[in-house]
Amino acid sequence: MKPFEIVEKPIETQKYTDYVLHAGAGAVTVFTGHVREWTHGVRTLYLAYEAYVPMAEKKLAQIGAEMEAKWPGVKVAIAHRIGEMHISDIAVLIAVSSPHRKAAYEANEYAIERIKEVVPIWKKEIWEDGEEWIGGQKKYPEKGSAEQ
Repeated sequence: MKPFEIVEKPIETQKYTDYVLHAGAGAVTVFTGHVREWTHGVRTLYLAYEAYVPMAEKKLAQIGAEMEAKWPGVKVAIAHRIGEMHISDIAVLIAVSSPHRKAAYEANEYAIERIKEVVPIWKKEIWEDGEEWIGGQKKYPEKGSAEQ
């Protein structure tokens, strides 16, 4: 198993949890990002993710190295799925172990924000009445503001 990988099949959470767990770990946090049906009143039918895989995996590993430097003692695994995903499917998983829980929580949140910032993965939302590649500039009608 690669600790930082882009996958095309459903993400199996247990193997990443097992990878980060070790005798010095007092805490393990696992974040899974799922495909949701409704976003600000817009019904999603499914999502399609694409990535430049070699660069995306390199950036995931970079994020892991940043986390290990910022929170000494953490062990990290990150997986992001590409392809077509349906409601409730796992799109991304971040598993972090650390000697203490605070670092595990903080490092896990840091990872998802950094993934959105630097990893070349693109998301297309397919709705009942259309579709669109989504970035940070997406506007939802009822909010009138940019959100992802």
